[in-house]
Amino acid sequence: MENDIGKIKKNETTDIVVRIDDYGGKRGVTIREYVTSERYTGFTKSGTRISAESFLPFRELINSIAIADLQAEEGKEAEAKEAVTEEKEQKTLKDKEAKPKKGRKKKAEKEEIVEIQEEKKEDTEEVEDEEDF
Repeated sequence: MENDIGKIKKNETTDIVVRIDDYGGKRGVTIREYVTSERYTGFTKSGTRISAESFLPFRELINSIAIADLQAEEGKEAEAKEAVTEEKEQKTLKDKEAKPKKGRKKKAEKEEIVEIQEEKKEDTEEVEDEEDF
């Protein structure tokens, strides 16, 4: 036996449905997404079920949430999103500055190779000079 308590619109194609039902012979509350689209209409796997034994503690948890806390969090959430966006922009700028432009990396590698070759040549010349003595 299912008894729909109500639904909340999540977006254009999805509702969140709260219902009392029997699952496996046990009563409980199911909170699940219900999709209405061209491809599929029905409940999704997204959601949860609270057994009758766990419902009172669950309800106490929900009732302990103050509306003011939710409103304050929305403001903090917007600030947090803005901060994350700013951090990403700064990281992107740093990455661009740190990365050598095309061709510069190869040029730097070639210069390093030339330096190493010159050092080897100098070392060889010094050894040859020492052998002359």
